[in-house]
Amino acid sequence: MSEVQSTRPDASVSVESAARASLNIRRLAGRIGAQVEGVTLSPTLDQPTFEAIEKALYTHKVLFFRGQGHLDDASQEGFARRFGETVAHPTVPSHAGSADLLDLDSAHGARANSWHTDITFVDAYPKLSILRAITIPPVGGDTVWANTAAAYERLPEPLRAFADHARAIHTNAYDYASSHAEADDTQLKRYREVFISKVYETEHPVVSVHPVTGERTLVLGHFAQRFRGLSAQDSASLLQVLHEHITRLENTVRWQWAEGDVAIWDNRATQHYAINDYGDSRRVVRRATVKGDVPVGIDGKRSVALKTPA
Repeated sequence: MSEVQSTRPDASVSVESAARASLNIRRLAGRIGAQVEGVTLSPTLDQPTFEAIEKALYTHKVLFFRGQGHLDDASQEGFARRFGETVAHPTVPSHAGSADLLDLDSAHGARANSWHTDITFVDAYPKLSILRAITIPPVGGDTVWANTAAAYERLPEPLRAFADHARAIHTNAYDYASSHAEADDTQLKRYREVFISKVYETEHPVVSVHPVTGERTLVLGHFAQRFRGLSAQDSASLLQVLHEHITRLENTVRWQWAEGDVAIWDNRATQHYAINDYGDSRRVVRRATVKGDVPVGIDGKRSVALKTPA
């Protein structure tokens, strides 16, 4: 497969497989994100088109598909399995009638309005996620993604030297209220009773080598709580500095959802933020995640699980 594209951020490009499958792709921002047009996602999608999507995903980090309202829970999971083994969330029960699908319903407190990479509190966190829009509020509820590979490439040399050798402790048991300043009682209750019903803790290299692209990516987000060997105060200061580099507007793309939309993102090279700006309106999206590998740092050392429930 090969890809030829214009340097214009809004240019249409063509991604072709050896079998001559092609995608109509429109880039949405300079460093991350593209909309794919003219594809109907399904578990039986032809292999050349699937391969073109997979290649485009690693190029653009997050892909968006409009008009996929034909997908139901089973077909969303079936399509996700084309990328590998799907996995359930470690602590939150799967959607009713589904093996691995996670139901994110604002009516039940699911408002993840904080920058994160999915489930980095375990060692082999998901390699990609597929999100389907079920119910979208009339105003608000957008999601923003950031490219952590682009952020790493543009770190000032002293910060990059620190990140290259640092390791960070990630856990699902963190100060949720301070990370989610607008969290209400329902959200806090869900966090205490569901999200941390089992506590995980993992040490990841801050810089991971992407197993497909070879890019160096920053593994941080709100599950990262401290750096090994540094105090909580020093860790907090350095985490803030690195997070600000990751989430610079130049590294991001913002998607305005419509019902039936699907987003697929490379979870090993991105962070994302679901914006909680839709008041009492309801927002329901469902996520399938695909099992990933244990990250490897630039020194060849892998992530280490420090605390895993029995």
